[in-house]
Amino acid sequence: MRKIILSAIAVMAFGFANAQETRFGVKGGVNLSNIVGGDVDGTKSLVGFHVGGFAEIKIADKFAIQPELLYSAQGSTLEAGPFFGDVDVKLNYLNIPVLAKYYIVPKFSVEAGPQLGILLSAKSDGEDVKDGFKSVDFGFNVGAGFHFTENLSINLRYTIGISPIAEDADIDDEEDYYDSAKNSNLALSLAYKF
Repeated sequence: MRKIILSAIAVMAFGFANAQETRFGVKGGVNLSNIVGGDVDGTKSLVGFHVGGFAEIKIADKFAIQPELLYSAQGSTLEAGPFFGDVDVKLNYLNIPVLAKYYIVPKFSVEAGPQLGILLSAKSDGEDVKDGFKSVDFGFNVGAGFHFTENLSINLRYTIGISPIAEDADIDDEEDYYDSAKNSNLALSLAYKF
């Protein structure tokens, strides 16, 4: 995990040193999130939102590094059985993705990169359950964007969790790690660059 963070910082530092152009922007949109893996079953996607800012640092004509700072409402709906109904687990994160962005053509780009998430709050049907979740989450993003103009774009991104989210995750070996409950999020964003 430390290697991912140090690599992201090194890429950003390299990007700022060699940047041809840096543009800042704001973005926001809809999340369709879920908790997947492990012994978690009977879950349904939960609709949330994200909002924040970003910097697009052009390294070359078709290549850019894009660090972001996003507030993201995620979680899942758990089926609690016929007598209790469904329970919404709402996880609010401050997500910090660092993406490598490649423009295939001027109006279409693809992106990928790691993400660090800091848990701000966790609620289950209004009750605080933050102690049951890890305070830090790691994920990996893949996505694509369509640029209507030089300033306005739309983006679709999928984030798969790569670290367990439960505080009491019983991880004894590699198989337990890969089979533990993790975040999954599909995000549709509208972005505006200044």
